[in-house]
This record gives sequence, C-alpha cells and structure tokens, in this order.
Amino acid sequence: MKPEVKRWKFGSIQVAGHIYTDDVLIRLSGSVEVRPKHLSKQYYGTSHRISLAEAQEIFEEGAEILVVGTGLFDRVRLSDEARAYLEARSVQVVLVPTPKVARYWNRLEGKAIGVFHVTC
Repeated sequence: MKPEVKRWKFGSIQVAGHIYTDDVLIRLSGSVEVRPKHLSKQYYGTSHRISLAEAQEIFEEGAEILVVGTGLFDRVRLSDEARAYLEARSVQVVLVPTPKVARYWNRLEGKAIGVFHVTC
C-alpha cells in the first residue's frame, strides 16, 4: 500500500504522518527512505539530475511507475542513461512539480516508486 503524502512545503514533505526534511524515496513496500542523491551529485555536482547509478539504486523489480517530484521550480530531470535504464525495465517515468505531487501520488493506481525533491 502506498503511504499517503499529505503536504509539502519548501524544505519538507509529510509522508504517512511523518515530516521529512530531506528528499525522500518511497519504495514499493511503502517504506520511506532518504533519497540516495549522493549517487547523482558525484557525477553531476547537483541532485537536479538523476544519474544511472541513482536510478539503479531506486529501481525495484515489479515497479510500473516512477513518480519524480521535481521541486518547487521543476528542476529535477533524469539523465538520458537513467531514463533508458528505467524504460528498458518497462518503468514509466512521470515528472511532477513537488507542490502538485501529493495529489498526483495519492490518486495514482499501480505499482509505484516515488522520489520527491523537497527544495528548488
């Protein structure tokens, strides 16, 4: 079962009743983890581009959809390599500005993973 995303404000997001002040990764199981954005920062110097290494870390067998909360200013994108990796595994990638991601995530059907950037 997907945990409900209640609200977002710059610098934090509430998932399943807990407030997180870091970017988060929501797994198929519903568990919430800190996003492994260091895997992208080491390649690009920013967490605004998801690297192949990060995509490999967040991917789970059986996932159908990856929802990416792209931040307040809609900056987060997947690298071409990350997108190709996920598409080869039949994972649909949906980019949604973080202020709108709660509504999208909570209505979503299917086996989904979520990565939410909580700042810019």
